[in-house]
Amino acid sequence: MSQGRSIRLFLVDGTPNGLLTAEIMNWTGHVLTGLRSKLSELVQRPEVGRTGIYFLVGPDPENTFRPLVYIGESDDVGKRLKQHNKPEDQGGKDFWERVCLITSKDQNLTKAHAKHLESVLIARAGHIGRCKLVNGTAHDYSSLPESDLADMASFAEQIRTVLPVLGFDFLRDTSKPVTPAGDTSASESPVFTLEIPKHNLKARAQEVDGEFFVLAGSLAKATWSSNSHSSYQALHEQLLEERSLVPYGEGLLRFAVDTMFASPSAAAAVVSGRAANGRTQWKVDGDGHTYGQWQDQQVSYIT
Repeated sequence: MSQGRSIRLFLVDGTPNGLLTAEIMNWTGHVLTGLRSKLSELVQRPEVGRTGIYFLVGPDPENTFRPLVYIGESDDVGKRLKQHNKPEDQGGKDFWERVCLITSKDQNLTKAHAKHLESVLIARAGHIGRCKLVNGTAHDYSSLPESDLADMASFAEQIRTVLPVLGFDFLRDTSKPVTPAGDTSASESPVFTLEIPKHNLKARAQEVDGEFFVLAGSLAKATWSSNSHSSYQALHEQLLEERSLVPYGEGLLRFAVDTMFASPSAAAAVVSGRAANGRTQWKVDGDGHTYGQWQDQQVSYIT
């Protein structure tokens, strides 16, 4: 099993919708996040006047499955956030509803460090594809001493660890973990299959560390059923746009890569081209038990 970690969360005003800070043991980073409606309180905090990076996050009206994200840096984050809060015709940004900023507790994060982190995280978010970046192309700020580059790689990894805990998933990897032979640190399920004989369609999936992946080479319907209205239709279209799904014969698509889904039902819907119950549609390859039955067995075996 992988080693556990401690993250210290603090509700600044004692309410769940107020400002929140987060720290990881033995990490010099300090995280502060809050709603835009709390910006007047946030910019009064001392850490906001330091050098750091920040994330502006809001809904994408064209895609409910991915947020809009702007990644920035400043040697005075509070001042920059005030600028972003202005109306768009005055140079501000309207889309964001939440802000998250990362500074350093020992104040050793320099402007060069922040620019490098901004560049790395913009590139990473673009590669992962969990959000639509409001930024343009990331600039390359790699002209740091070798020791600083190593420090910033570690700093960025800690950021990627803490953000999902706070509800920001756009830096969390979507690729299926590769488990070396004999390594038991990753928890893998058996392979599940979903078949639609009428369309000569078969998909394979696996649950790894709690994430549900449809495996590369699996097939899916190319069109969405006109009789089935589901929010997963937008996800189906998004995967086509990203080329995770590519044309394969008449009326079919093929998964070009292992693709992560939020749930078995989301995966089953995209494969079937209609709303579907993944707990009953996915079946253990070889024995016919449904995903739901298999999951129940895992709990029942615990004494």
